[in-house]
Amino acid sequence: MDPRSAADGSPTVQAVAAGLLGDVSVLADDMLDYLAGHIPEIAADPELRGLTLGSCSSNLEAVLSMVRHGIDATAAEAPVTALEHARAMASRGHSLDVMLRFYRLGHQFFTGRFAEAVTAHVPDPAESLRLFLEVERFGFQYIDRISASVSTEYVAELDRRQNRDRAERSDVVRALLADERVDLRNAENVLGHRLTGGQLGFVCWTADNGVDLPAVAQRLAKSLGTDRPLAIPAGPRCLWGWAAGSLDTSTGLRVPASSVDPDVHIAVGAVHPGPAGFRTSHREALRARRVAELGERTAPVTYFGDIALVDLMTQDLDGARDFVHDELGELAHDDAKTEAERSALLAFLTAQGSLKTAAEALGVHRNTVLQRVRRAEDRLGGPVAARRTQVHAALHLCDMLGASILRAK
Repeated sequence: MDPRSAADGSPTVQAVAAGLLGDVSVLADDMLDYLAGHIPEIAADPELRGLTLGSCSSNLEAVLSMVRHGIDATAAEAPVTALEHARAMASRGHSLDVMLRFYRLGHQFFTGRFAEAVTAHVPDPAESLRLFLEVERFGFQYIDRISASVSTEYVAELDRRQNRDRAERSDVVRALLADERVDLRNAENVLGHRLTGGQLGFVCWTADNGVDLPAVAQRLAKSLGTDRPLAIPAGPRCLWGWAAGSLDTSTGLRVPASSVDPDVHIAVGAVHPGPAGFRTSHREALRARRVAELGERTAPVTYFGDIALVDLMTQDLDGARDFVHDELGELAHDDAKTEAERSALLAFLTAQGSLKTAAEALGVHRNTVLQRVRRAEDRLGGPVAARRTQVHAALHLCDMLGASILRAK
């Protein structure tokens, strides 16, 4: 018999194991009390306490029987009650470390009791120590195998529950977005998200598989001063999210650019109330993303309120291109000089004709603005006063969408 993998087959060790087996129910009760004294989670949960007792009893019976008959430790399998105990720990949200503590402390209790029994049977200290060490090696291998088995079952149960929870959350979100009839209280419980009060939808996406989008959503919600967000994966590199609560709309709900990862883009809807607002703000976030991607915007955050007009005007993108080209003519070319003239004219019109305000917005001298505006108007065929609204809208489209709506030079 290999001492590295099996208990010593001496009559003394077998007798000790047989004696403990004869009183295994009392030994299991004592082990439960020992564990309960060190693991507070047991005392607060009667059902978990019962499963712990079952696991103690079945593991003690298994290990003592194997020692009694000299069975190799590699034959050890986790008892059914131990596997059920692992599933119960996962379902209650206890950590893997807490669950494995049951086995570390259980091993400590078992070796202590076995050492006492061996010492009582063998007066010679040296021989008693030798026999104990053989059994201890076996006990360690047994607990190592059982710990691996229950850890695997714990992780599997956690995955099952998380997948089930994700599927249930996704179903509720789908029903809300489809405006189906749902029990709001149950929906809030499933989602962990309030559906009363202000609702703000957002979309996060990235080209980098290594980005933790749920963490991005968490920081976004924190920057808005709200509770934890509802986050639903919408693909490997995209996440749909909602924030709820006392959203302060007086500040415009602007997200500090410094709080957004450089490899992440965020599209944000406006705040709307209740379940209807949950749908509306989400749709706005999706539309803001469409405009951001259409214009290849580099800004980390795109707000629907900023692009609502562009979104509306580009529902027919070919029509929007025709409109820009018809209104701007040569000013719709995609080159640096023309872009500077478009920017100056847009700032001038937005500032209601104030050169000073336009210059401050662009960060250039007012004379530079004046020169660029004059050149732009020359290319348009004269002052834009007669069609100010149309030209302003066309310039705004160019500013937001860039090359995707312009003519190549």
